[in-house]
This record gives sequence, C-alpha cells and structure tokens, in this order.
Amino acid sequence: MNKLRIVFMGTPEFAVGILDTIIKNNYEVVGVITAPDKPAGRGQKIKYSAVKQYSMEHNLKLLQPTNLKNDDFLTELKALDANLQIVVAFRMLPKVVWEMPELGTFNLHASLLPNYRGAAPINWAIINGETKTGVTTFFIDDKIDTGAMILNSEIAISETENAGELHDRLMDLGSKTVVETLALIEKGEVETTLQTDSPEIKTAYKLDRDNCKIDWEISIQEIYNLIRGLSPYPAAWCFFTDNNQEWNVKIYEAKMIEEEHILTIGQIIATKKELKVAVAGGFIQIMSLQFPGKKKMTAQEFLNGMTFSENAKAL
Repeated sequence: MNKLRIVFMGTPEFAVGILDTIIKNNYEVVGVITAPDKPAGRGQKIKYSAVKQYSMEHNLKLLQPTNLKNDDFLTELKALDANLQIVVAFRMLPKVVWEMPELGTFNLHASLLPNYRGAAPINWAIINGETKTGVTTFFIDDKIDTGAMILNSEIAISETENAGELHDRLMDLGSKTVVETLALIEKGEVETTLQTDSPEIKTAYKLDRDNCKIDWEISIQEIYNLIRGLSPYPAAWCFFTDNNQEWNVKIYEAKMIEEEHILTIGQIIATKKELKVAVAGGFIQIMSLQFPGKKKMTAQEFLNGMTFSENAKAL
C-alpha cells in the first residue's frame, strides 16, 4: 500500500467539490495550489478563488504562485514532500512540477477523452448536441489533456439540461472517479490506456465573444443547444435592434417551438407574455434574458417595461 501525501491544484467551484470529497474520504492533503488573487467586479475588490476560500476554511496549506517555474515556489512545493499531485481545472503545468512526485500527477477532466480536450468541455458537449459525456482521470504529460488515461465514467445529457446543471452532475461523478483513482494508486493497481488521436476528435475551445454569439441563421436545434450550453455562464448573446436603437442582450433560457412560418429570420415577436425570435423551422422562445445595465429577468418581467415594434430584429 502507498501512503498518499497529496498536493491538490485547482481554482474554480468545480475543483472544490473534488477537493472536499478527497478530504472527506480521509486522504492526507499536504498542500493546495490555486490561482493568485485578482480584482473583480466594478469595485475591483480582490477576489479569492473558490479553492482558496475552501482551503482557508479548512486550514489547508496554501500556495498561490504567479509563476510555476519560480525557484522559490518549486522549493516550497518540494518541501511539502507529496508523493502524488491531483489537478482539477487549473493551468498547464511545467514538466518540473508534474514530474516531481514519486507517484505522478493526475488530472480530472470533464469529458470522455480524447474528445473535448481543452478549456470548456462541459459547454461544448451541450453546444454540439452530445447525448452523453463524462469524466476522465489521466496522468499529465507535456501536452494539454493527452496523457495516459486511468479511469473514465459516463453519464447521459438530457435534451433540456444546461451547462450549470451538467457541471454539478459531473462534479459529483468526478468526485467518485477521483476517489476510485486514488484507491487504485494506493494499492499500486493502476492500469493506464494511451489516448489515440484521430481527425474526428472534437475540441473544447476556449469560450470567447465570437463563439458565444447567436447566429439566428443556423438550425433551431443548434441555436437552442448554444443557449443551454452557455447557461448560466458566460451566456449566449446577440443584438436586438428596434427603431434605430441597438442593445447587446444575453439569453439564459429558451424553448424551441418547431412550426412553419413565413416570417423573416431574426424577427422579434413580442406580446405582453412572451418573447420569440423567428428562425428556420420555427421560433426560439426566450424565457430569461438580461439587457445592458439590468439584472437577469424572465421574459414576462422584461416585457412589463419594454415594447417592441413589428420591425424589431435579433441580429
């Protein structure tokens, strides 16, 4: 049996769920590495990462290096005397870091590798209309998400699920998979599978302003998948125009209404109770949205204070 001494590396909420499970299963976490604090929001107040917040509450040894190759950081990391490192939603590690522990460094990735390597696997699985996804643990190598796989676990994606809901289910699944991986490493029973590359592999590109914008000309299903795949964060967006005014609008929740019509693609149809955009083969009914300078609200709340002319369009 290997007595594990673990260094955990991660930053967002997703990583907290995994770290919490490791600790609740009585594994020894000798240190936590997370991102440096940064100013956020209008007041530019210093914001701690979710992992830092958790680590402080649980009195865990915490390091926040700005440079992972810095000699002082490497000395501190070595002094923790870990024999295993676990990475969940962190950043790319230099070889000097991932090679350091005797039992290696493994990563939990929120996809069924080799598909959806990259920054936003949960979002892209939904955006691309996948019916299943999962999590994979793998030993880190010198490329992004390409190392030898240890375990994977699969779940179905429902037709109406958004990225936030899938995130929470994958965090639970990831927690279980990490604990199973730890048990194998502890017993010295790990068997790995090499990833194989092919032209069909799908990538989880970093989300940006361009790939989050709605193109109302694509199919109704693709638009619907984009909206739920980006909800609640960072949110799909588009422009609404009416009477020579233009607004940048975020759309959080929508429904598909499949029916034939002769309206122009992008035409906005608004009543007192519902807000729809005409698309090929039907309408996208907007259920919740956010206008510039306003809070997120339901379409009905929004329509209480807003009227559109028949020339209003979504672009």
